[in-house]
Amino acid sequence: MTNRNALALLLIMLLGISCGTSKMTTSTDNTADNTLSASEQKAGWELLFDGNNLNKWHTYGKNSLEDGWKIADGAIFLDLDAGKGADGKRSGNNIVTNESYGDFEMKIDWKISPQGNSGIIFYVEEDAAQYHENYNTGMEMQVLDNGTPTRPGHPDGKLYTHRAGDLYDLLAAKEGFLNPQGEWNHVEVTSKNGQLDFYMNGTHTLSTTMWDDHWREMIGISKFKDMKNFGTFKQGKISLQDHGNMVYFKNIKIRKL
Repeated sequence: MTNRNALALLLIMLLGISCGTSKMTTSTDNTADNTLSASEQKAGWELLFDGNNLNKWHTYGKNSLEDGWKIADGAIFLDLDAGKGADGKRSGNNIVTNESYGDFEMKIDWKISPQGNSGIIFYVEEDAAQYHENYNTGMEMQVLDNGTPTRPGHPDGKLYTHRAGDLYDLLAAKEGFLNPQGEWNHVEVTSKNGQLDFYMNGTHTLSTTMWDDHWREMIGISKFKDMKNFGTFKQGKISLQDHGNMVYFKNIKIRKL
């Protein structure tokens, strides 16, 4: 075999390896919305939203799902015209999962309206008689339109630890990985043995240890300092926040660790 033929054969082999890798990546990326891939099913993932109903959710402190959250085009969205009282104002309708979770790994896609605000809250203790709001006990990954230098976003976008992807009012996440307003963001939350990690669009953006002295110190200087038992529960429900702004969620998946 000549050197030229050997080189050609090597290039063909490398091209074949490259094409095989590309095909595998494409297959994973093309998993239909609100479904589990074969590997996710094998790993024990569960869908919290299948694109068709909200059977695994209810309004915080209620036995059912009240007006406000709707489904369209395979996504949960907040209908701002629903749930209005006689005064024309909406009451907050934070929804929580029917089931509670201890150590978990969760994936969610979200997008937010211009200047919008919402949140993904976890370890919620659903005792509405003692804790009137989901955020009285649960910690939040912020969902927000941060704005840009040329376009105003929500006012919280100017506050440290209040921006999209932050552990709200406790710890700031790495910046620079948020997609533009109106586009979908893929986020992940992992909690295992007290270790909390956030991911934004494939990048690890935040890590901290919960329930130790430093954790209690962070809470002690936050807006939650006077909320009894905030951030102390090691098992609880997942919640989507009604902050009065249009927000969308899809591909909500969780697995117990």
